[in-house]
Amino acid sequence: MKLNAKFLKADLPAGLVVFLVALPLCLGIALASGAPFFSGLISGIIGGIVIGSVSSSRLSVSGPAAGLAALVLAAITNIGAFDLFLCAVFIAGILQVLMSVARLGGIANYFPSSVIKGLLTSIGILIIAKQIPHIFGYDRDEKGNLTELFPFGDEDLHELLQPLHHVDAGVFIICIVSLFIMLIWERPFIKKRVKLIPGALVAVIVSIVINEIFKMTNSPLIVTQDHLVQIKPAKDASEFFSFFTLPDFNGFLNSKVIITGIMIAIIASLETLLSIEAVDNLDPERNVTNTNRELLAQGVGNSIAGLIGGLPITAVIVRSSANIHAGAKTKLSTIFHGFLLLFTVILIPGLLNLIPLSSLAAILLLTGYKLCKLPVFKQMFNNGKYQSIPFFVTVIFIIGIDLIGIYPPVKGEGLLIGVIAGLMAAFGAVLHGNLKNSYYFHKDQHHEGDIIKITLAEEVSFLNKASIRETLDHMPENSNVIIDASNTDYIDYDVLELIKEFRDIKAPLKKIRLRLAGFREVYKVENLINVQSVH
Repeated sequence: MKLNAKFLKADLPAGLVVFLVALPLCLGIALASGAPFFSGLISGIIGGIVIGSVSSSRLSVSGPAAGLAALVLAAITNIGAFDLFLCAVFIAGILQVLMSVARLGGIANYFPSSVIKGLLTSIGILIIAKQIPHIFGYDRDEKGNLTELFPFGDEDLHELLQPLHHVDAGVFIICIVSLFIMLIWERPFIKKRVKLIPGALVAVIVSIVINEIFKMTNSPLIVTQDHLVQIKPAKDASEFFSFFTLPDFNGFLNSKVIITGIMIAIIASLETLLSIEAVDNLDPERNVTNTNRELLAQGVGNSIAGLIGGLPITAVIVRSSANIHAGAKTKLSTIFHGFLLLFTVILIPGLLNLIPLSSLAAILLLTGYKLCKLPVFKQMFNNGKYQSIPFFVTVIFIIGIDLIGIYPPVKGEGLLIGVIAGLMAAFGAVLHGNLKNSYYFHKDQHHEGDIIKITLAEEVSFLNKASIRETLDHMPENSNVIIDASNTDYIDYDVLELIKEFRDIKAPLKKIRLRLAGFREVYKVENLINVQSVH
């Protein structure tokens, strides 16, 4: 990477903008994940410095992802300890490295977009729901531990309403103000004038100021330390390094940990590859990122994160688009933002501890809403049943298991089960479509001597073999049959063998006059199929 004045002039300010966007998000995603705040910052630092250095993408920015927050929260709960969960992060990183070696950078192309949109929509709903305790200031269990959604472990929908009976007015006011600021900041008349200052950062700063005013005036609305970010400041370097969490290596023998690692690897890779594709489309110079190299970079980053106490990392479109719009030219901006996060953790952790959790919850509310906007549901419904059915199946399974708890024995694994259910629905739709649309044929009132035309579809796979065989076997005697492949791009070898068998054996026995049309243009296989009529 060349470093010259031109790049420095563009990349350093862009890196500063990305840092301002990333800082509240790192803390907010740690909050949504039920993990230590420090773990979110660790992942932001690794995403900037390590992945930024290894990746071949000039403009993408990696860090802890909102799309994995629901999975991380459920996994930590199910596994029982954060240090055991770190083994899953390390496993995910190793799997991503192996995926890179196996050149699986195009794996996202094999997942239907309807299922991926269903996954992201469900994650958005889960993120919104799990901020309810922090919005109202009812986010501690009976032992005083920070919890998510169900403070007392009843795992029942009625407990969602409990925070409404225990509203902390100061916490709630700060959340509403923060949300209002970010919504206003999205308006064009504000965004154009202060486009380099992210609304989330403004919301966090204003929330700190409001709470400090509450303190100075001895207001009953003061947000107490229980509802603020808590990162322990280090007195020296040795104490700072003691804050990093090492994994409990017994986790590598735990089946729950291994399954979680596989889930993280798949979902993190899909989110990364989709983000990279979006970044390449936004890149003014239209550079194409090597996706296999990107998987390697993400694998290295997640492996390190798992070893020192970080959350799972992906390429993130929010930070990446901020990087591009700020005028970044090279990877220097990404790396610089990582160093800024590191300096912040070392030098000013006390300032971070002034941030109210409800302000971070407001950021996550908006993040979740962007993933599950109502127009997405309308769009998927209008795209037809082959798109809408896999989408809604994925959403229903994930929300039903991970939020409503319709099947408690697998609660926390809704993302995996939902994706599998969505894939099965998509496969079923493809199978149904192939069986139904492999050829066009009118079956009504065919008699001896009639001309019967069978028009093959654009693609005819082995899945169509049974239905085509049944049709050919029921052709009436002494009929004239035309099999037309003029508009067909692909015919499976098994289907060609079936047509050859009908031509050479079955048609003569039933005195059927067969003509094959269009096969020469599709397949030049003279010894298998030709266009000669059979008399």
